[in-house]
Amino acid sequence: MKNLFLLLAFLVNLSASDLKVVKSNHSVSQTIQNIKEIVTSKGFEVFAIIDHEQNAKAVEMQLPEAKVILFGNPKAGTKLMQEDILSALDLPLRVLVFKESGVKIAYRDVSTLKTDFKLSNNKQLDAMDKGLSAIIDEARK
Repeated sequence: MKNLFLLLAFLVNLSASDLKVVKSNHSVSQTIQNIKEIVTSKGFEVFAIIDHEQNAKAVEMQLPEAKVILFGNPKAGTKLMQEDILSALDLPLRVLVFKESGVKIAYRDVSTLKTDFKLSNNKQLDAMDKGLSAIIDEARK
């Protein structure tokens, strides 16, 4: 069991390099609202907003403000999942907005989907990567 834990910790550290973290000029709630408005205006669906701070409070624990928003385009996501169902582990797209020395936005580089899964639609993945970066840039200003 100890060896399995060490292996998992090693793999998590390897994948941490695909994380992008940028500062937001807004509160956690406002940044989430900005992302929600941007993605819905582009015709994407918001599947969930998870409030980790509130969930921690519900079990009498503490976390700083932290929310995750899950969103995407079911048609585009389904095409990728048809190629490799394992891509559903990272779809829909998700963005973490949290408070730590200011408000920050964290998300995975979409290009890692190319390497982590058997996906051949580079054009769609490139568009997703550019689109996500544009959404984040707009939401944080």
